[in-house]
Amino acid sequence: MKQYILLFFALALTVSCKKTVENTTDETSKIVNSEVADEVQNEVQEVEPSVASLKEELTAKGFETFDYVDAKTKDTILMQKYFMVFLKKGPIRTQNEQVIKELQEDHLEHLSRMYEEGYADLIGPFGDDGDIRGIAVYNVPTLKMADSLAKLDPMVKSGNLEIEVHPWWTAKGQSLR
Repeated sequence: MKQYILLFFALALTVSCKKTVENTTDETSKIVNSEVADEVQNEVQEVEPSVASLKEELTAKGFETFDYVDAKTKDTILMQKYFMVFLKKGPIRTQNEQVIKELQEDHLEHLSRMYEEGYADLIGPFGDDGDIRGIAVYNVPTLKMADSLAKLDPMVKSGNLEIEVHPWWTAKGQSLR
């Protein structure tokens, strides 16, 4: 019996709280929502570095950048130079199946390490059987550094793949859709 009485009081309390919330005026809700929105925007502004500070930080690390104002959004867009490495069929493609398997494992390990350490941001093979086997976009300050890191790939060292490196500009922080 005590359980039923407690359940009844819990239900009554829940209903009375719900009615109190429903009776809140729209004006009070607007004030609270406006205050919350302002608070969130202030927190976001504190977390996101300004374009100028990000540009200064990248320049200090040796990266090439430039910025412009987007005509539609009026936002300042920061562009950064990356290096796109094309992994192409190399001259030595006669290794036996076991050697190729080991090289492929080492190749994938190398590319994973480049991603994990922040040197490469975008990596993947092409879906056809063409001469260009895949790409890696290196997020490093110089062509020499991208070239050196790409040449550390065991598939490149073995001659199974060769590289072709090109500077590539894109908006900082842009993502795939």
